[in-house]
Amino acid sequence: IEASEKLLDTLLDEELYIRRYLILKSPEMLELFVERKRKFSDLLKKIKEVPEDRGFKTDRVETLHTEYGRALVGQVDLKAGERALLEKKAKRLQEEIAGLLREMIENARKDQNDKTSTTAMIGNKVYRLAILFCTLGVLLSLSTAILITRNISSAIRNLKEATEMVSQGRFENLPEVKNRDELGDLSEAFKSMAARLKSLEEMYLDASPLTRLPGGVAIDNILKKRVDSGEPIAFCLIDLDNFKTYNDRYGYARGNELIKAVSEILEGVVKNHGGEGDFIGHIGGDDFAVITSPDRHKTICKEIISSFEERIRDFYSTEDFEKGYVFAEDRQGNKRKIPIVTVSIAVVTNTERSFSNHIEVGEVAADLKEYAKSIPGNVYVIDRRRGKPRADTAKENVVPFKEGKSG
Repeated sequence: IEASEKLLDTLLDEELYIRRYLILKSPEMLELFVERKRKFSDLLKKIKEVPEDRGFKTDRVETLHTEYGRALVGQVDLKAGERALLEKKAKRLQEEIAGLLREMIENARKDQNDKTSTTAMIGNKVYRLAILFCTLGVLLSLSTAILITRNISSAIRNLKEATEMVSQGRFENLPEVKNRDELGDLSEAFKSMAARLKSLEEMYLDASPLTRLPGGVAIDNILKKRVDSGEPIAFCLIDLDNFKTYNDRYGYARGNELIKAVSEILEGVVKNHGGEGDFIGHIGGDDFAVITSPDRHKTICKEIISSFEERIRDFYSTEDFEKGYVFAEDRQGNKRKIPIVTVSIAVVTNTERSFSNHIEVGEVAADLKEYAKSIPGNVYVIDRRRGKPRADTAKENVVPFKEGKSG
């Protein structure tokens, strides 16, 4: 039962990591897909090695899984509009495999129930024989039967309660089954499944519905992992200047199109100028993050600004763009000239100093971003301070590269 449930989880993981790879183009996602595919084959092999013939359709599952893997991998080299047929085929194969796995789980559970019934019958025979020998044997057998029944009933009751909690989206503090038998194994498998479901739910809820990029939770996890490992990193915090004014003038629909355009620029730049393991995330609103290495961040920032300058004119009327500003009310209600939207990038690396945790990196980047936004035009600035992180954005401590500024 545990192996079959893990097969079902692994099947869903394969699709998840291929979809992430198609979005992020991250080799880590492709490696995770290959690892899950291998894990599926290993688990299926274990089931096929079960000495008892339970009528499991493992050969059919193996054949369908091979086709499923081809359908997923086949999408990698196709453009988004060309993947529909393979996506449909992969979905159909996934549903058929999942159906067979659920059938295997049900058959295994039925076999488990049959064994439980057989055990109960043997218990009854022992109980009858005990009556023949002595009254003490009767009392002992009766006490044992009551204890076992109570134990099993308690375990089943806890499993039922845990199932109801998971169905309501509550994945923590599930009732425990402490039996050292198949019910205990089933409980452990159920807890693992609940933990996996919680993780998948968090990732789904965290992703930006507008850009489909990973959100704040994923950004924190990746940044924490790399800071903790001590590897050289460059954390680029990207923000749009005067975006609120743009929304007020052109509407939220056009504002959303601009946000999506920025995400496309980041994906294109990282794809063409980034390296293995580079990461793109959408913090929210007009804030994005790119995690790369110190030897690539300068090129990436320059290309982001260059691409942004080419595309931003498409989001303004000819009159507004040629003027370079729009009239809008400030927070005091006074009308003044507000420049067109520009991009500010704050870059923090661990080449000049070390960070004790990823939170410090974020804090320094946030301070540095405010300094970058004070510089007119499209610009990126790099933190050059040494020693412990501190909230100091004095000009002598921050280096804005001239080639990173325009306007």
